[in-house]
Parts: sequence; structure tokens; C-alpha cells
Amino acid sequence: MKAFILNRLLSVIPVALGVVTLVFLIIHLTPGDPVEIMLGETAQAADKEELRRELGLDRPILEQYFSFLGKLAHGDLGNSLYTKRSVTESIKERYSATAQLALSSMFLAIIIAVPLGVIAAARKDTAIDNGAMAVSLIGVSIPSFCIGPLLILVFGIELQWFPVSGRGGLDSLVLPSVTLGTAMAAILSRLARSSVIEALNEDFITTARAKGVKERVILFRHALSNALIPVVTVAGLQLGALLAGAIITETIFAWPGIGRLTIQAINARDYPLTQGCVLTIALSYVLVNLVVDVLYTVIDPRVRQK
Repeated sequence: MKAFILNRLLSVIPVALGVVTLVFLIIHLTPGDPVEIMLGETAQAADKEELRRELGLDRPILEQYFSFLGKLAHGDLGNSLYTKRSVTESIKERYSATAQLALSSMFLAIIIAVPLGVIAAARKDTAIDNGAMAVSLIGVSIPSFCIGPLLILVFGIELQWFPVSGRGGLDSLVLPSVTLGTAMAAILSRLARSSVIEALNEDFITTARAKGVKERVILFRHALSNALIPVVTVAGLQLGALLAGAIITETIFAWPGIGRLTIQAINARDYPLTQGCVLTIALSYVLVNLVVDVLYTVIDPRVRQK
């Protein structure tokens, strides 16, 4: 187990370095001059050159890259070109909000999807199965920019049960979590159903039934445990996407997450802040994939041998 985790950690290093390099190049080679955006096109050339020198944008791209790596090694992502605040601190403030929203949405999706998928698989081709899959199809089909406003109208404005914007107490988390969790639950439930159906056709399930094992134990202990690998894989990808910032949902509910921060930084051509946000998003995917790899070994110990 320890050797497996160590091997995965070592494999993350070149991936992380590649991500850092790619993010740096994309940000710095994208057309547009942040100095002109900050000072305006009518600013004097001397003023532009002075600001460009202060920001280090007049140096060769390779020199800027190694300077960036050196600062990154010490946890320094620089300061925003506009607010002059530390990029690291700005991201910390917003990332916690996105992580809270992502984890709550994922928790909601899992507690809905897994039981629904297992029950649908156990009642394959019955009214229960068809009804469950119809509900999941509706969940997949309706985009978040439709679900969000509908939830706001019904539960925020008409019933006034929950706040419609901002990040406050736990009640402010309900509507955006349901908005994101609904689509994820629909995807995971269909995947759980197909995986459990496949597992139920295996020989060990026939053996368990021949021994008189209860159907509930067969479903949730034997079949589900062998069907979790694809579910965990897709759930990990979904969680990575949420940690990248659910931009539409964060915009609808005015949620102060990293997705909105990234869009604001891109619109302002704020190099350090954009760079920091995109890098955080990319490394979140890498970290989630590492966690998923470790979960594989818990679900199925045979993975450690591969």
C-alpha cells in the first residue's frame, strides 16, 4: 500500500511541472498587453515602459519562467496587478468557498445516486427501473442555468426558505448544492445501475445466492463493492470539475468561488491572478486523480498489484 501511494506521488511530480509550464506559457503567450489595459491606449509610451519594467514583463520569457518557478517553490504567486493583494491569499479566500460547494454537491449526488442506481439494477426492466432512469434523464437534460433560476424562483422568492445569493450560513449552501448535485446524481445513478447489473451477472453472485445470502447483502456488499471503480472514477472527475469552479452556478448565486475569480482575472488581463487561478484549478485535478487512485486500492486491493 505504501509503495503504491509513493509511486503515485512520484508520478504526480512531472505532471505538476508540465501543468505549471503549460499554464505559464498559455497566460504569457496569449495576445494582449495588460499594461495597455491598466493604463489605457492613450497613456504615454514612457509610462507604459516604466510599468512594464516594474512588473518584469520586459524581461525575456525564459527568464520570467524561471523566476516564476523560483517564487512558486516558496509558495509565492505574486501580487495582483490591480488590487496589489497577494494572489495566494486571494485564492485561499475563494477556494474555500468553492471547496465547500463542491464537497456538499458531491455528497448530495452520492447519497442520491448510489441507492437509486442499485435499486434500479435490482429491479431491472420494471416500472421502478424505468421511473428511476427517466428521472435521471431529466436531471442530465436540464442545464444548471435553468435549474438554478427555477430553484431561486420557487424556494428563494416564492417560499422564501433559502437565501438566493451570497455565502452565509448553511442555508445559503442548499440551492447551489442542489443545482450542481442534481446533474451529478443523474450521471452517477445511471453509471451505478449499469455497473451493478454487470456485477450481478458474475459467477460469484450466483454462488452467493446458492449459499442463501440475503439479496440485500448481495446487492450492497458484493455487487456494489465490485461496481464502485467506474463510479468512483467518474465521481472524481466530476469533483475535479467542481473544484475548477462551477462558473455558471457561482454566477447565478453570486457565490464567491474561484470560478468567478478566474473570470474576473481573465477579463482584467491580470497575469499573476489568472496564472494563480488556472494553476490552482489544474493542480486540483491532479490531486483529485491521486486521491481516486488511492481509493481504488481501498475498494479493490488487486489494483495494488497492477
